[in-house]
Amino acid sequence: MTDHTTPGTILVLPGGGYHGHADHEAEPVADWIRSLGWRSRVVRYPAASTHPTPLGSLPLDHVRAEIAAERAAGTARIGVLGFSAGGHLAGHTAVAPDSTPEQRPDLAILCYPVVSMVGSTHVGSQDNLLGPDATREEREATSLEMLVTPSTPPMFLWHTVADAGVLVAEHTYALAAALAANGVPHEVHAFADGPHGIGLAPDYPAREWTALCAAWLRCFD
Repeated sequence: MTDHTTPGTILVLPGGGYHGHADHEAEPVADWIRSLGWRSRVVRYPAASTHPTPLGSLPLDHVRAEIAAERAAGTARIGVLGFSAGGHLAGHTAVAPDSTPEQRPDLAILCYPVVSMVGSTHVGSQDNLLGPDATREEREATSLEMLVTPSTPPMFLWHTVADAGVLVAEHTYALAAALAANGVPHEVHAFADGPHGIGLAPDYPAREWTALCAAWLRCFD
């Protein structure tokens, strides 16, 4: 039976370049989400050699099935939270044009996400998801900034300007611009310091993202 005393469930998608899963972006994050009063669990989606499935659809279909299962169990509000490549996957569930209402989340939290599959970074995620020989058309079809519509669910984005692995301008800023152009409610935070992959960022000023995100989530209580 679903516990209706909580706002809903947030599924956590750790990063790992579509090659694996980063543990520090998994259970510790779900524990933090639960401390806010939400239910949360980690989804370890298929990674490594995801191509040649069409447009790298295996991870997307896996998470969409998890969302649909939550809805079938009676969960009224479902969010996704992802880091890096997991951030791309979380965003993809929110913007994929062929998703059904049952498969689409109600909100998405993207942490230093890979957004563009045509940009200069993060080539490892691009190739692991789509294969090194994917066409320009295939890469554009999985670039989040090109898939945003006015019906895209609300998003919370954060990144660090110092991130050399996934450039903030090429990814988070590009997505934020698309969200703004389509009138999608969103919040975006860019912190000056911190490398890629810092998770909850306990040793960096970017640790403030958790307090900012908690305040944003209260809008959905």
